[in-house]
Amino acid sequence: MDDLKEASHVVRFQGFELNLQTGELRKGWNRIRLQDQPFKVLAALLQRPGQLVTREELRKLIWPGESFGDFDHAINLAVAKLRGSLGDSADVPHLIETLPRRGYRFIAEVTEQNAHSGGAVVSRRSATRKVGQFGGFELDADPAIRELPQSGSKLPRRFWSVATIMVLIAALALSVVGYFYFHHTRTAKLTDKDTIVIADFTNTTGDAVFDQTLRQGLAVQLEQSPFLRLVSEPQIQGALRLMKRAPDARLTPEIAREICQRTGGAAMLDGSVAQIGAQYQLVLKAMNCSNGESLASTEARASNKNHVLDALGELASEMRGKLGESLSMVQKFDTPLEQATTPSLEALKAYSLGVRTTDFAAAVPFFERAIGLDPNFAMAYGALGSCYFSLGETRLAMENIAKAYALRDRVGEKEKLGIESHYYLFGTGNLEKARQVSELLTQIYPRDWYGLSELGNIYATFGQYEKALAATREVLRLDMPPPPTVRYVHLVYSYLFLNRLEEARAMGQEAQTKKVDSAELRYFLYQLAFLQNDAEGMAQYVASAAGKPGAEDVLLATEADTAAYAGRLRKARELTREARASAERAGEKETAASYEANAALREAHFGNASESRVHAEAALARSTGRDVQYGAALALALAGDAPRAQSLADDLAKRFPEDTIVQFNYLPTLHAEISLAHNNSPKAIEGLQAAIPYELGSPWWFPLCPVYVRGAAYLAAHQGMEATTEFAKILDHRQIVVNQPIGALAHLQIGRAYAMQAEVTKAKAAYQDFLTLWKDADPDIPILKQAKAEYAKLQ
Repeated sequence: MDDLKEASHVVRFQGFELNLQTGELRKGWNRIRLQDQPFKVLAALLQRPGQLVTREELRKLIWPGESFGDFDHAINLAVAKLRGSLGDSADVPHLIETLPRRGYRFIAEVTEQNAHSGGAVVSRRSATRKVGQFGGFELDADPAIRELPQSGSKLPRRFWSVATIMVLIAALALSVVGYFYFHHTRTAKLTDKDTIVIADFTNTTGDAVFDQTLRQGLAVQLEQSPFLRLVSEPQIQGALRLMKRAPDARLTPEIAREICQRTGGAAMLDGSVAQIGAQYQLVLKAMNCSNGESLASTEARASNKNHVLDALGELASEMRGKLGESLSMVQKFDTPLEQATTPSLEALKAYSLGVRTTDFAAAVPFFERAIGLDPNFAMAYGALGSCYFSLGETRLAMENIAKAYALRDRVGEKEKLGIESHYYLFGTGNLEKARQVSELLTQIYPRDWYGLSELGNIYATFGQYEKALAATREVLRLDMPPPPTVRYVHLVYSYLFLNRLEEARAMGQEAQTKKVDSAELRYFLYQLAFLQNDAEGMAQYVASAAGKPGAEDVLLATEADTAAYAGRLRKARELTREARASAERAGEKETAASYEANAALREAHFGNASESRVHAEAALARSTGRDVQYGAALALALAGDAPRAQSLADDLAKRFPEDTIVQFNYLPTLHAEISLAHNNSPKAIEGLQAAIPYELGSPWWFPLCPVYVRGAAYLAAHQGMEATTEFAKILDHRQIVVNQPIGALAHLQIGRAYAMQAEVTKAKAAYQDFLTLWKDADPDIPILKQAKAEYAKLQ
């Protein structure tokens, strides 16, 4: 290889340009990153274009310390990666030809930039092959791959037949010996049911940038594999808690092995990085968690700090093969690490610190720093978007997820599908596309719970609750299910939405027994307590969230809805103010705005138009997020400000053209309410037809509003029977509406519908149900006054 470097620095072939000193490969203006071993293979082939470079020569040159079995996998993988980078094919090669069991030949014409000839481009060698034929066989005339007698040889033809047979017998014997050697010395393999824990790399370089960073990079590479599975970060955090260790504890080999044992893992990966002169040596070992026996090991060197991530990628790819993954699968799902993450070690370290942080708000600065260091860090944008969504900041979530989506071709297949799923769910809101991507994710990675979990959420939003429960159960059948918090949240709300309250309660009790907790779980358990008339339980959930950012405001706002459900409007207003203040203290501006929008809609339903407009404008001043804007617009339409509501509806339609909820739930409801404000009930009823397939779904805000507005439209059209049907849907799906005010007001509205049909007995019973619910209501609420007056006329 040295003679080629001495002769030239730049080699060209078929539109490619390779700088042998820097290792940089370009095609036109595009830079193609080559990992260290594929580069060395290419350089070796370019040294002798048109000639055979044997596998043994490559082994001595590039892998001098490898055993037979290890080298065999390494060379196959390196050549496959090289061909992938060059766009070449093993079946129909244009650049690199395989000579079975012997080696490889570079068959394209090569030119070089000669450093000793004034920079002139000169031809080095032709790749033309000379082939002779005899006896139906072809013989390559390249002296490097043939051994024919010198001219003048008088050996008889029969000798060549015997010699050929002897060579074949010898080759067969070597193959048998090699087979048994390989199969008796190969590393132990994992199965597709085994899981792996990665320890933090032992860093003896003195450079802190490698701490945690290399572990995260290795995890990203291994997670591309549909075969191998890593114990998740939430599971690791859970094990650390049981071990009474800090959540940010360094995962030494001893701690990692104990986590592996506690989580039922099969193997622990222990890595190290050391500096030798200007070079960096990386070593990765796999160990059986149960008995500590070595399973496999591999190592790689980086010429300098900037190539450490390349070397780490090589380690990951080779370890995947040694642990049992097929070569074809490794080749298919093996995006280079710098492309999958970032070329910046500092950015990757910031990202790894964010991943290890269990608090969403605390993780945000780490991901922001990672993006600041590398504005093209797709995974960091995706993680930041997920954090913002969990914090209720949907606008910021959508912005960052959209950036991740624009950069998705830079990541591995699994992460790419995850970004696309998030983008369609929270970016465009296209639930049908999100469903398709999640299904594809489950097909490629059938043992990963994330895709199934997303499908469950999508089905619930569609109102397909049986499918949602089926997806949740399928998640639980996996031999590595999601973390306990996710598991219990999905089970509780799946049973809740199906009105299987006792099963939901059993899951909640089990979660509490196991000390599983989250703001989301508390929210659903509060709703369950409400449906079971458990006032003490509701109070306990509110008290347990006191002083906890991200949880306190949610429970206070939910308690405000409960107060409003009973007509205790002054109490609801007080609790809403507390919830808004709590959200603002936690930095959750959009969440605070959503509480204002909810208050605006509540006041409008109760007949307080002026108060409703004040809250709606206050909400819009804080945020123009999708759900906030919808709630404020609907409140304004109910409060009589149809022009303002129409303007907001037009803006929603423009900003969210693909959003399933906006197009088939929010906009039909808004347009219908605006039509009612213009006394056009037929148009309102017609417009709401689009919402029918989705109206029983469970968007996080304002469930079953299309049904309620359609019932009001039928009342305005004096179609009492049809109105009865709509309000009955709300009463029959109490587990979806829960403590939203329309759940109480539906009793009044169905009473009005019965009265319109002259069914006095049913009407009186419905009015009594409403007045009983509001027995402790504030007496000055306009809709309560109307209800009492209407009920009196029925006597």
